[in-house]
Amino acid sequence: MGALLGFSRVMDRISGVFGVIAYWLVLLACVTSAGNAVVRYGISYSSNAWLEVQWYFFAGIVMLGAAPTLMRNEHVRVDLVFGNLSPRARLWVDVFGLVLFLLPAMGLMAWMTWPFFLDSWQRMEESSNAGGLIRWPVKLVLPIGFLLIWLQGLAELIKRVALLRGIQPASEVVVEYHRPDQ
Repeated sequence: MGALLGFSRVMDRISGVFGVIAYWLVLLACVTSAGNAVVRYGISYSSNAWLEVQWYFFAGIVMLGAAPTLMRNEHVRVDLVFGNLSPRARLWVDVFGLVLFLLPAMGLMAWMTWPFFLDSWQRMEESSNAGGLIRWPVKLVLPIGFLLIWLQGLAELIKRVALLRGIQPASEVVVEYHRPDQ
């Protein structure tokens, strides 16, 4: 179990790095959006490239920020029963959810988006919009993002199984559930 927990600690650090990248992409998206608006309405100049780069940043925010969100247990939950369960029962719900849903779905998505990126890269696909950008970099974010979520899901599974076995992982596992403020 020690080697597996070591993997989960490494994955937590990797997710943390991608979380920082996603934070910076939020700032870049805001600056790009504001700059684009000032240029478009201030001097009546516009470029589709600026609009597309905003979408590229947004794709990076979502796809690269999902794994650290999973690591911090800050993803959206539908609270029908989960909030009323004991911490041990929550761990079991997480284990089943990771094994039956997250890991298969993210593995499938990573596998399915790789050819989508590869085709774009081999053809050096460009946007059909005038002044648009090349497309393969944003398409590469898809398999990378899904792979990161899959790997973080595996790390979360390892931590939860360790807790169920009475082993406290070195990295913090968020088991507490707080209902959203209403």
